[in-house]
Amino acid sequence: MNQEGTSTTLHSAISRRARPPRASMLTCATAFGWRALLKIKYVPEQMFDVLVTPIMFTVMFTYLFGGALAGSTSDYLQFLLPGILAQTMIFTSLYTGVTLNTDIGKGVYDRFKSMPIWRPSPIVGAMLGDVLRYTIASTIVVLVGLLLGYRPETGIVGVILAFVLLNIFGFGLSWVFTTLGLILRTPGAVMTVSWIFLMPITFASNIYVDPATMPSVLQTIVAFNPVTHLVTALRGIMDGGLTPGQLALCLVTPITLTVIFGPLTMLLYRRKR
Repeated sequence: MNQEGTSTTLHSAISRRARPPRASMLTCATAFGWRALLKIKYVPEQMFDVLVTPIMFTVMFTYLFGGALAGSTSDYLQFLLPGILAQTMIFTSLYTGVTLNTDIGKGVYDRFKSMPIWRPSPIVGAMLGDVLRYTIASTIVVLVGLLLGYRPETGIVGVILAFVLLNIFGFGLSWVFTTLGLILRTPGAVMTVSWIFLMPITFASNIYVDPATMPSVLQTIVAFNPVTHLVTALRGIMDGGLTPGQLALCLVTPITLTVIFGPLTMLLYRRKR
């Protein structure tokens, strides 16, 4: 085939349509959020902790400790349920780092780096997908609580606002676990280190009991615990009486974590080999 024929063949094989515009940041993040949801579809075991753990903790703590701590299970449930919402979100948030570490180990993120997409979208999208986990888990806690006798004073509006606050806090907290997912070598190591961090801040809080019953030193620790501020804000939203100061204290933590660990996560992600 002569040169002119070769040139004609090449031109006929090349599309003459205009190149499609590059996907926006929102489109990229949404696509990777959908990917996170599809992973749940094909690996339903990932939803075990989201579905079973909230039910187990709500029922177990209500009936094991309700009578001893509050005199009745119904009174204790009114105190406990906002705290269980916070605990469930906190325990669920660590899977962001575990999933990220697993994907990196399989080499999936090497392919993402070569694509013409917004660079943070694989991580941000995965975190947006995890927001659905928080919402599902929180919904289960509230439904179980309603069956057991819990009644939010502010009704459905208060419950929805509590979910919004939980998702904001969970999104900020997830940046810590994405950083761990990029630093540590295995998903098991991410899980172990995460639990070492989560257990003290969860139990040294006001989730289960009134801090007024604790020793003075522990009361001071609980007072500075970000989880305490979250639970206080949730109780204020769902039972009435939330103050601007309580809400501000609660929002300081997710904003600070995002400002610190968000850029750190992206720096580690760019350097990851």
